[in-house]
This record gives sequence, structure tokens and C-alpha cells, in this order.
Amino acid sequence: MTLEKTGAASGGEPRTVPVHAPVRTARGRRARRLAPYLLIALPVALVAIALGYPLAQQFVMSFQEFGLAQQFGQPPEWVGFANYVAIATDPYFWQVLIRSILFCLVTAAITMVVGVGFAALMQRIWPGARVALQVALVLAWATPSIAALTIWQLLLDQRNGLVNRILSGIGLTGFDGFNWLHASPLSFWVVASSVIVWASVPLVTLTSYAALTQVDASVVEAAALDGAGVWRQFVHVLLPLVRPVLMLVGTLQIIWDLRVFTQIHVLQRSGGDATETNLLGTYIYNTGISGGDYGMASALAMVMLLLLLAMTWRYVRQLGKQGDIA
Repeated sequence: MTLEKTGAASGGEPRTVPVHAPVRTARGRRARRLAPYLLIALPVALVAIALGYPLAQQFVMSFQEFGLAQQFGQPPEWVGFANYVAIATDPYFWQVLIRSILFCLVTAAITMVVGVGFAALMQRIWPGARVALQVALVLAWATPSIAALTIWQLLLDQRNGLVNRILSGIGLTGFDGFNWLHASPLSFWVVASSVIVWASVPLVTLTSYAALTQVDASVVEAAALDGAGVWRQFVHVLLPLVRPVLMLVGTLQIIWDLRVFTQIHVLQRSGGDATETNLLGTYIYNTGISGGDYGMASALAMVMLLLLLAMTWRYVRQLGKQGDIA
């Protein structure tokens, strides 16, 4: 409580009136400090239960011999680092690892180039065409993976596929009855990359376009007045301004492409040679679910997790420096 002097009602001496000021108690300050943590406590707890426990269990299983016998109640045998040693000394694992990294980087790069190119195109086409392209992209992105793969299999069918008909019709007779999935690993990867790029481009395009539309038009106008052409405006002005968004999308694309499973697994079942076309996702599946060696599959999954962290660590550190993450 503080005292405030006021004038007397009849012009006499000023009188003092008590004024009540807000008092910040220690309990109130503590509640304000704890409020943000209480708000995120439930989401963090749910994530810890949904992801933390399986991840911890997978980590423990990677040090065990856990096969079909353990599925029927036999206690697992602790083998230490034996699973990791077996992985490190397996030449086939290194083939799959190198193949997965190359496939991930190539596919993610193609996706980013095509997606950002479409986003730049959407800025310059007339509104009707832009809306039509946006609708087409949303429909392509919303199509379930299995349905999309069915469409691709019909397009690439060995006998009646539209792709073979078009290529044969323009004089490329070698594609008459060509089996894209079984002819060679290269043709298989062409199909797999096309399927994944087709499904991933819509999100990259729409995200990049949203970022480009937030760039102040006066910046582009200033570059144009300085003599920069369309290409230089895009490369030297627009791309640097939307670089954080592109880094985020590119990082997510690398993560998705490295852990791709559904498309490769379905294409393998449609005629691809699993030995020559395994990526880390299908290799882990074939080792664990198909082969019954869950301990080895868990170790492979941990190696894949470490690889993902290594490939995205630079971006994660940059986010931390910018204060975007805790």
C-alpha cells in the first residue's frame, strides 16, 4: 500500500489517501514461470509414450538375440555389440547403405529442383492456370501411396502400358514389351524415383510458393532497376530470402527419402529383384518381419536413426542457434 497526497475538499491542507498497488507474490511469479511447462507437459508426455518407449525398446533389442523363439515367450539372450559387429562386417549392408544414401540424395535433389521450379512458374502464370496447377498438385499429394502405385503400374505395364506405347510409337522399338521393374536395377530405380518425386513435388511446390509470395515486391523491383534479369532476380534475390524455408523442406525431404519403404516394397513385389533393389527401409523389414531376426533389425534401425541424425545435424544446430527449438 502506498500513500498519495490530494487537495483538501475546502482548500485546506492536502490530505493523504491510501492507494492499493498490486502485490506480486512469490506464488504468482512461480505460477507464471511454470505455466509454459504445464501447457506442453501433456503433448510431451504423449510423444514420449508413443515414440519414446518403442525407441527405448528398440535400442535394448539391438543388443539382444531376439527371434521367433522370443515371440513365443523364450527370454531374449543378451549379445552385447554382436549385432552391430555383424552389420559392420557384412558387405551387403554397405551396398545397401551406399545405395540408400545415393538414392536419397538424388531423389531429394530432383524433388527440390522440380518443386521450386514449379513454385517460380506459379508466380508468373495467369491466375486461372495457377489455380488449376494448385488443384492438380493437391490431388497428387493427397492420393494414397498404394493407389498411386497402382496407377504407375498400369502406366508401365509390360504389355499394355501407356508409357511403352508412347515410346514405341515415336520409334523406340526397344520399349515394345519392356519390363521396367525387371529389366535392370537402373530401370527399377528410374521408376522408383519417378514415383517418389511425383508424390513429393506437390508439398515442396506449395511450400516454396507460399514462401516466395511473402517476399517484399519492392526488393525484386529494386533488383530489376539495378539491371538484374529474371534469372538473377530468382537466384540472387528470391532464393536467399526463402533459404530457411527451403532448408526445412529439403531436410524433411532427405528424411522421408532415406526412410522410404512403401513404394520400394510394392515395386519389389511387382517384379523387382529385392537383393539388387533393397534400401535401408526394405532391408530392415526383410530382416525383421520376413526373416524373424528382430534383434538384428533393431540394430539396423538404430544405425538408420544415427544416419538420419548425422545428415540433418547441421540444420538442427542452425535451428538451435536461431532459437527456433529448445
